[in-house]
Amino acid sequence: MAKCTKKVRIVGKYRTGYGASLKKTVKRIEISQHAKYTCSFCDKTKMKRRAMGIGHHSSCMKTVASAIWTYSPTSVVTVKSAIRTLKEFKDQ
Repeated sequence: MAKCTKKVRIVGKYRTGYGASLKKTVKRIEISQHAKYTCSFCDKTKMKRRAMGIGHHSSCMKTVASAIWTYSPTSVVTVKSAIRTLKEFKDQ
């Protein structure tokens, strides 16, 4: 594995010649795809990306379809928060 540098972190393996803007885009994608996410079944932070569009949690043995680079896309998070707000408003 190539050595990462302090400034560019995970994209230090690409060295020079690709340009700063391309490396920033790749950095954002690689950080999100290597991150651990919260499992919606057991609420542990162990859900990982297994392949493109597939998330897997080894502890509860669940495999789910997800967004391409992340477990839950931003649109899903927005909709879930809106539904939660409406449920709270209805209960009051």
